Amino acid sequence: MHTVAVVASVVVGLVFVVAGAAKVAQGAKWPAQAAQLGAPPVLAPVVPWWEIVVGALLVVQLGAPWPAIAALATLLMFTALIVRLLARGEHPPCACFGSWAAAPLGPRHVARNVVLLSLATLALFA
Repeated sequence: MHTVAVVASVVVGLVFVVAGAAKVAQGAKWPAQAAQLGAPPVLAPVVPWWEIVVGALLVVQLGAPWPAIAALATLLMFTALIVRLLARGEHPPCACFGSWAAAPLGPRHVARNVVLLSLATLALFA
């Protein structure tokens, strides 16, 4: 079980690092996309760096279980945001991975987050 938990931690960590770095690479485009998603303007500049830090801590296995808890909380918030937008019939661009994810939000984004939530739950045991 420990090995599976470590692998889950590294996978979620890498996803977070890539997502954060892709947002940083977008520069001023990311806050505009975050606004389309309904994120408070004060959070938009923080989100990429939060993802990078949490992801890096998961990858290097430092501070367990707190990075896994942070990842779970973050993914729950992102998933709730996506579900809320979809329930209102809104489909803004995902922006989850910066310019790599310009597709409109849809059920696949919820499904992806459910998988990541499952992996982050496993990561608690790393």
